[in-house]
Amino acid sequence: MRSPDPRISLVIPVLNEARNLEVVLPALPEVHQVILVDGHSVDDSVEVAKRCLPDIEVVTQSRAGKGNALACGFERVTGDVVVMFDADGSAAPEEIPLFAKTLVAGADFAKGSRFTTGGGSDDITLLRKAGNAVLNGFTNLLLRTRFTDLCYGYNAFWTDLIPTLGLPPTAPGREANRQWGDGFEIETLINCRIALAGLTIAEVPSFERDRLFGTSNLDTFRDGIRVLCVILREYTRSWRRRRRRVLSGSDRVVES
Repeated sequence: MRSPDPRISLVIPVLNEARNLEVVLPALPEVHQVILVDGHSVDDSVEVAKRCLPDIEVVTQSRAGKGNALACGFERVTGDVVVMFDADGSAAPEEIPLFAKTLVAGADFAKGSRFTTGGGSDDITLLRKAGNAVLNGFTNLLLRTRFTDLCYGYNAFWTDLIPTLGLPPTAPGREANRQWGDGFEIETLINCRIALAGLTIAEVPSFERDRLFGTSNLDTFRDGIRVLCVILREYTRSWRRRRRRVLSGSDRVVES
């Protein structure tokens, strides 16, 4: 039974974001749980986080990449709702209640969007915007979805859906052993699997701010290709699953 007053858990992937955390963490609303997943930072990100938010839970991710960090964080969630939250200052903390309200209103997955009415961005470049539009349209065509912002990472969902995501296991491994879903393609992977599971998705207008300090670890071309590969893999995976169901159904008819 899903709660009308859900406990919220924030999962925050971090890699060398000490200066940003000094600003971001004190601005967070009071929630049930804040999990910081550290990607082996070489600055004092962990120390700053513990100083700013003494109750924060710190996890060291097992491999590399944002996707692996989120998967490691999801394993520690104890709340009713998970919010995927970036540490660079781009995500507006005051939007968190709107994500939770959208879930309580009946959605399984609250999908942040910069390109729906009320959303926007100070950070996205023309190149990234064009790439996102192409990948977004391709996904909607293949999967019959209606996403307006496929690759945006500010999302929330009910904790009971974590098994549905089927994310890669979090057993330790080297960078060479990175799995699909370990990188920035994680948002696309999650969006595709939620949609293909037939769950209810509601888009939430979100405004993306400029990163406060430092530079993004996102590589537009490399990560764009990984996103495209994920879309194709998820479509193929879904098609094979439907084909197996059809064949098994045909077999039962013949046997009867």
